[in-house]
Amino acid sequence: MSVAPTQDAIVLFGDSITQGGWEAGGFAQKLAYSYGRKMDVINRGFGGYNTEWALPIFEKMFTKKENHSAYQKCKLLTIWFGANDACLSFSRQHVPLARYKENLKWMVRSLREQDSEYYSPSTRIVFITPPPIQEDRWAGLLADRDPPQEKDRTWEHTKAYVEAVKETANDLNVPYVDAWDALWRAAGEQQPALNMFMTDGLHLTKEGYEIVYNELIDVIAKAYPELHPDNLPQVFPAWDSVDPKDPRATVVSHYVDV
Repeated sequence: MSVAPTQDAIVLFGDSITQGGWEAGGFAQKLAYSYGRKMDVINRGFGGYNTEWALPIFEKMFTKKENHSAYQKCKLLTIWFGANDACLSFSRQHVPLARYKENLKWMVRSLREQDSEYYSPSTRIVFITPPPIQEDRWAGLLADRDPPQEKDRTWEHTKAYVEAVKETANDLNVPYVDAWDALWRAAGEQQPALNMFMTDGLHLTKEGYEIVYNELIDVIAKAYPELHPDNLPQVFPAWDSVDPKDPRATVVSHYVDV
């Protein structure tokens, strides 16, 4: 059995921080609730992945432009990679900074350029920067593993990837959520205070996800107001609009192609 595309979708593409967005209080869960009966939220988070490994998934995840009409439309795509790309150079997850920027550009251009086989002009894109790294806390967890592992991330190295996201976003006119800045400000720019927002020095708590969710909703309101949940109708009518004597005549789609 296949599922008919009765409503459009938001696709969340990223690493474990995106994947964890389905956890209780995660940003994906919050989005799914806010967009209930308006747009589906599809989580395509892949723990441990970087942008280089994400490209083959991108090619399988999106349909070719000649097949768009048969499938659900992605109206909003969030791209949240970088935490693993920013690993130090000895790590197998590391992606050099210049290559990281090129991978982000490739994803955007694949959807925006008319000669691309993935061209999708109705797909709006939002970048999300990597969050802050609690360097010592994360390093301690690695040291406690069996066998112990070497510290693979630093504050300054990750910050360079945050700046790369913002530079690439500005170059391509892509709105972005500065998760690093938002979380760091919420912590009063104090490393110990990040404990409230991070589970292990790298991944987010529900409080951390709430900050990112709020920032994302603000970006949508400013950059793509037509996609804000308050501005979208429910696809199918409220229960009290249904005629119990003739439900088929009244349960009709109010889908709006925005």
